[in-house]
Amino acid sequence: MGYIKSAALDETGFVVLDSYDRELDPKEWLSIEYVDWKSSGDTRFAPLASAKGEIECNGFWNHTPPRTDKDGVWIPSQVEKAPDMTRRAQEPGANVGRCRVIELQPNTYADALYNLHQDDNNRLNPDGTGWVVRGFFNLTDDKTSYFVLRENRTDPSIEYRVALPAGAQLIVDTQRLWHAVHHNGDEARYCLITSWESGPELDAYIEKYHGKPTTDYVDVPQDVLDAGQAEQARRDAARAAYYAAKGKAEVQAMSEA
Repeated sequence: MGYIKSAALDETGFVVLDSYDRELDPKEWLSIEYVDWKSSGDTRFAPLASAKGEIECNGFWNHTPPRTDKDGVWIPSQVEKAPDMTRRAQEPGANVGRCRVIELQPNTYADALYNLHQDDNNRLNPDGTGWVVRGFFNLTDDKTSYFVLRENRTDPSIEYRVALPAGAQLIVDTQRLWHAVHHNGDEARYCLITSWESGPELDAYIEKYHGKPTTDYVDVPQDVLDAGQAEQARRDAARAAYYAAKGKAEVQAMSEA
């Protein structure tokens, strides 16, 4: 049968929406409670909706009973402090799973490449239901930062780079695309991330805000691109060597026991 998916995401795996044209009070993301939860880079997260309405960020399948990333429970203490962000997450009318604000510290392009990852959005998601994707609403004005999106983590031949000024809005199939952010700034970047179920509600929202699969991509000097790719390869090799050595040591220890 397959999953219900948004056709707008078929071409590239993401769409860019019209920029959000209303100001939000920074108190909304500065006053809510954050927990240490590592994603790609030096990060913390502040959940607005979670599996059971608690201030934690675990996948819904890690709870009892385990379930897919849908039907998130809003956290009253967080929603009270962030009513406008909550309304933005609820605006499409699509089913919401996890909803949280990410705090990302400054990093390099090479860091972003090394931290490229795919999300596990659809574990336990029943066949024939809506595919879970994620919306990203940039909250801070990070004009020199950009989203990095790839179909293949180590292949730079197709790399989308989307600018992240305040109000930038993307919807991404993050289980399909490898993604991370190069945050080129002096202070933390904040972004609202919402898991949405694909379906007619989300399709209408994408159409309303003129979602398109391509945009004006951030231009990066070729020497920076090349250096970042080389550093990603170097770090990947170092990580592989570390785990290979660790595995050999564990095997040796077991044989000597």
